[in-house]
Amino acid sequence: METILESEIRSQPAIIERLLDLSAQHIAEIVAALPSFDYVLIAARGSSDHAALYAKYLFGALCHVPVALAAPSLYTLYQSEIRLGGALVIGISQSGQSPDIIAVLEAACAQHRPTIAITNDGASPLAQVADHVIELHAGVEQSIAATKTYTTELTVIAALAAAWSGDPMRQEELRHLPLALEETLALGANIANESARYRDAEAITVIGRGYNYCTAFEAALKLKELTYIMATAYSSADFRHGPIATVGAGTPVLLIAPSGRAFADMMDLAAVLRAREADLLVISDTPEALALARAPFPLAAGTPEWLSPIIAALPGQQLALQLALVKGVNPDAPRGLTKVTRTQ
Repeated sequence: METILESEIRSQPAIIERLLDLSAQHIAEIVAALPSFDYVLIAARGSSDHAALYAKYLFGALCHVPVALAAPSLYTLYQSEIRLGGALVIGISQSGQSPDIIAVLEAACAQHRPTIAITNDGASPLAQVADHVIELHAGVEQSIAATKTYTTELTVIAALAAAWSGDPMRQEELRHLPLALEETLALGANIANESARYRDAEAITVIGRGYNYCTAFEAALKLKELTYIMATAYSSADFRHGPIATVGAGTPVLLIAPSGRAFADMMDLAAVLRAREADLLVISDTPEALALARAPFPLAAGTPEWLSPIIAALPGQQLALQLALVKGVNPDAPRGLTKVTRTQ
């Protein structure tokens, strides 16, 4: 019997196609209407915080805009009056319910700074505070672990970056996303078999860089919340500054290594890890990288690096799902978790 989580993972190509159809013009209008700003401040938690990390790289690379990630507890626990002059403030929350994210946007509104809410609930408290709202159009997400709401958040961020960049080629590349997602899901048919050998793993290291730094964090979160394995995410650069000492023979290491600017660095690290006899799991669109893996997870070819986190999220979701099933864990009811988390 198919789990709710599996159904929602499979739904993502169609949902993202719908999102692009419904939101492209709306996002262009928002970008055109925004007043001038010097930087972007983003408030988010959980998977949405990983989407914010994607925005940090993408807005910087494509739009040349610096991005800061807010510390929401400064606005709630410490009630600090943070100066937001020059900021465009974006709140990202799947439910739009978290008080600390709302507090950041309320502070921005009080200082007359422009605000955008990215949420799956256009009637949520977060949406009501913001000047502009971009809905995810993902439908009700029933699984506890976020899948379709995460990839739709990434897609909204990519669409904002494409609109800000003014490059029509970016819009065309966005339109190819649903097909790339379909192909990547189909290529993941063997993940169930590959996951079985990791059922007794107590820890997994997950590594990405650049645009896919966020993918490492999201894959690690999925593994933790669905399989209870202690998965820890790193940048490949930061990993060399100490944590690499934890890797020995048989240590499971998941590398996020699609083609692009970060690929050569990831391949260099893969060679070092192979020399240490690490057990490599690799998410990539290149035969070169996949050939290094004991557990290869292929991506659809031809997706530009700036969009690769959207398709690279899928093998991480599938791995966590299948590993949960192998371990006898119900992926639709992970222990201690609820769908909506409200942090102060």
